[in-house]
Amino acid sequence: MEETNNKVGAPLGNKNSIKSNRLWAETIRRAVIQDDAQRLRQIAEALLIKASEGDMAAIKELGDRLDGKALQENKLTGDSDQPIEIKIVTGIE
Repeated sequence: MEETNNKVGAPLGNKNSIKSNRLWAETIRRAVIQDDAQRLRQIAEALLIKASEGDMAAIKELGDRLDGKALQENKLTGDSDQPIEIKIVTGIE
């Protein structure tokens, strides 16, 4: 049975991204294995250096990799006599 979104019955996930169809990821994995992950360690070190220098994009990437991306919830509320209020809850204060 296919997993679906409970509210609308739409299938969840990207069905085109099955493991056997992930050419980019597989190519990167092969390159990492071939040089004993040396380049990957260099990339990780460069990311750490950029983050320590205050580069916000590097800091965000590091946070996303270590803690996971922040959840974002979108809610639509309102009634028939008033305009719709859109509230975006990011979990970031």
